[in-house]
Amino acid sequence: MLLSRPSDSGHTPFGDIFISESPDLVYWGKHRHVMSRGREWWESLKIGGGAAPIETSEGWLTFYHGVSGTCNGYVYSIGGAILDINEPSKVLYRCDSWLLTPEKWYEERGFVPNVVFPCATIHDPDTGRIAIYYGAADSYVGLAFGYADEIIDYIKDHSKTTFDDTDVGRR
Repeated sequence: MLLSRPSDSGHTPFGDIFISESPDLVYWGKHRHVMSRGREWWESLKIGGGAAPIETSEGWLTFYHGVSGTCNGYVYSIGGAILDINEPSKVLYRCDSWLLTPEKWYEERGFVPNVVFPCATIHDPDTGRIAIYYGAADSYVGLAFGYADEIIDYIKDHSKTTFDDTDVGRR
């Protein structure tokens, strides 16, 4: 399975995350909508996948990127969601606030300024510690740490309370 944001060909909602399946990692199909861009400022323009989701007892913990447009250009932030373990196209929880947004000089200044973009995660199931590698201003690699239980609780506590096609995935 793959989370992606198809390019805008006029046939799919631009800026949304979809999931697809492949029997051989060459041909992909069974595309299903997962989440739409949000109403919050930090993900109002488009959203897209990031690091591979992490399997947890609550579901698939996924870090994605949200993009907003400002008078000074785009701003990329990192958000979090929990997808159903058996039906990953179903969003169980989606945080209404960003988890990480550009604030440090190396996130704000570089080839593409104002970018934090989730690239990879490492999860230690014994301790619950998660390392999140992220792109910073398309010039540096950042590393953030957290704990799965704390991140999941935060996402659940700050989750949108309603789900509809205009601001989160289809239920």
